[in-house]
Amino acid sequence: MVEMIADVLLVAGALGAGVYCYVLARRLSRFNDLETGVGGAVAVLSAQVDDLTRTLQAAQSAAQGSSRSLEDLTGRAETVSRKLELLVASMHDIPDQPPPAPCQEAEDAPPAPVFSRHSRDAGRAQ
Repeated sequence: MVEMIADVLLVAGALGAGVYCYVLARRLSRFNDLETGVGGAVAVLSAQVDDLTRTLQAAQSAAQGSSRSLEDLTGRAETVSRKLELLVASMHDIPDQPPPAPCQEAEDAPPAPVFSRHSRDAGRAQ
């Protein structure tokens, strides 16, 4: 009799554990649903991380290209700066000369002739 009661309690415990596992499995499947559950949020965040990674890599490659270009331009600017410094230093050796006297034309002289060409459209308009 005691064995029978123990068997009934064991079967009831097994059925209870089975129902509990079934309820947990359904909740877990709803939790991991790709459209409404946390699984969907994880999938969206994963896609966003991939997009951000690609954008970051593109930005890094563009920054490296700009850095190389800037280094080249800086090197060229330094070379030109040195040349300009040498030119300015050599200008100090040239003696100062007075400016040339302006040409004075006779006031009675006729004005210089001015030549102008007529456009082709002006001749056709008449």
